[in-house]
Amino acid sequence: MQTLERTPVLVHAGPFGNIAHGNSSIIADEVALRLVGEGGFVLTEAGFGADMGCEKFFNIKCRASGLKPDCAVIVATVRALKFHAGVDPSNASIVNLEALEKGTANLIRHIENMGKFGVPAVVVLNKFNTDADEELELVKGLAKKAGAFDVVVSEHWAKGGAGAIEAAEAVVKATETCPANFEFLYPDSMTIKEKIERVCKEIYGAAGVEYFNDTEAKIADFESRGYGKFPVCMAKTQYSFSHDPTLKGAPTGFTVPIKDIRVSVGAQFVFPFLGEISTMPGLPTRPAYYGIDIDEETGAVIGLS
Repeated sequence: MQTLERTPVLVHAGPFGNIAHGNSSIIADEVALRLVGEGGFVLTEAGFGADMGCEKFFNIKCRASGLKPDCAVIVATVRALKFHAGVDPSNASIVNLEALEKGTANLIRHIENMGKFGVPAVVVLNKFNTDADEELELVKGLAKKAGAFDVVVSEHWAKGGAGAIEAAEAVVKATETCPANFEFLYPDSMTIKEKIERVCKEIYGAAGVEYFNDTEAKIADFESRGYGKFPVCMAKTQYSFSHDPTLKGAPTGFTVPIKDIRVSVGAQFVFPFLGEISTMPGLPTRPAYYGIDIDEETGAVIGLS
């Protein structure tokens, strides 16, 4: 595919980052790398928050591909950060610096987590028309203090590529002046339980992990079959760092319940179920493309919004 500005886009992906790895395929990344050539840049998306798709990109996909990232781009909005402070979405357009500072704890943890993988983080604030300058400046200051290489405001949704120039320049500068020292969060040699607990404590902020039903027996069986060397692909809610979607911001001190665990032998990862999580993607019964068409008289595409 291509964007309206004729930038090539490879759409070759699988299920979402909450129930699977949530990343584009390795094939897509390798094709893109060949297209841009030496010295070029490839941006590959990891679904949902950095605790989901990004953690799995690092620990699962990079293990399989052998590729090492040079920079992580964390996309955030003022609206979402207010939501993490308890502000109702209907009030997200109202300036509230106190709530925004509180909610930015969520972004700060994402930034700190990138450091655990040895990768510099560039924060891109996706600007809405309702965002006040003082709100954007507050987030920029807090994010830089937390260790972000740079924090830039992007208006690509309104201005296309021209609105993302500053973001692109920040990524280039990060790769040139702050070389990545990429490393996995855990080695292959760790047990399955050790890997689960490492992710829960280091990335989510949990105090501990509790195993329910017959999960411990399944883990012992997996390891006896040689699957203990596989990485873990956590299935959990995308609405919180924790297993509980009501815990917003950057919660700590909680215990993660592992309700079930399965193994994908072909894909070579073990996937634990954290709390109550359905592995069926929440797709509509009637796909959106049914409402998209072309006006035969004008040639305009209709039904895109």
